[in-house]
Amino acid sequence: MFIPKRILEEKLAVILADDIGEGDVTSAAVIPKNLQIQAEIIAKENGVAAGVEEATVIAEYLGVKAEPKVADGETIINKQILVLLTGDARTILTAERTILNLMSRMSGIATTTRNLTEELEKAQYKTKIAATRKSAPGMLYFDKKAVIIGGGDAHRLHLDDMLLIKDNHIAIVGSAKEAIHKAKANASFTKKIEVEVTTPDDAIKAAKAGADIVMLDNFAPFQVKETVEKIRKSCLDRVLIEVSGGVIADNLLDYAKANADVISMGSLTHSVKALDISLEIVRD
Repeated sequence: MFIPKRILEEKLAVILADDIGEGDVTSAAVIPKNLQIQAEIIAKENGVAAGVEEATVIAEYLGVKAEPKVADGETIINKQILVLLTGDARTILTAERTILNLMSRMSGIATTTRNLTEELEKAQYKTKIAATRKSAPGMLYFDKKAVIIGGGDAHRLHLDDMLLIKDNHIAIVGSAKEAIHKAKANASFTKKIEVEVTTPDDAIKAAKAGADIVMLDNFAPFQVKETVEKIRKSCLDRVLIEVSGGVIADNLLDYAKANADVISMGSLTHSVKALDISLEIVRD
């Protein structure tokens, strides 16, 4: 994922300002003005680095020199230095928690995603792991980027990426078939249409009605296998099959074995296990 640095700065400035409030009263009270220091951002456990770019941009935005020691996506180990910061002590301490929160969260997401994708690769499945839009407000871009860094797929970033017809749309319109018909009539040809279904029969109907992607919501692995086979036998090879709901690390391979094309996991971003990362002052 790429956005211009100035736009990334703006996103990060909002997060930073929310944390700082009217100022870091602790640093202002106990740290001398204009004191120059060095500090290291250090991994406290093994994982995958993510948020290095964001940490660098925050530091440079505040006039602090940042020297990355690793790149986003690199495997890291306990006690490894990730970024070296040089600059004003008050400024570094003021930005510390924002930087660590971002790096810890993003690295945690990237690490979990990498572990899952490697599990699929070892089992020689081509199924792709994808994120969902279940993210903390204001963190969607960073969460999705972390999933990509970990080797997963971002899925939708925003509501305008594609048409995803869900249960509430169908409840209002009346049927998946009618919703697909309206989507094809009113949306741009450039937008793919995905339909969420809860039964094998509805999956077949959605595929035949012209859905590009059929999302099997809360299906058991054996139901996924049966549904995929029925769709393929109906000569609907163009239709991608996505599985969502109820997928965890323990049953991931069962769903992949059922020949789903994509497995989306909300837990990647709504139940984040942050990687332990700290900031330590360098002492001679």
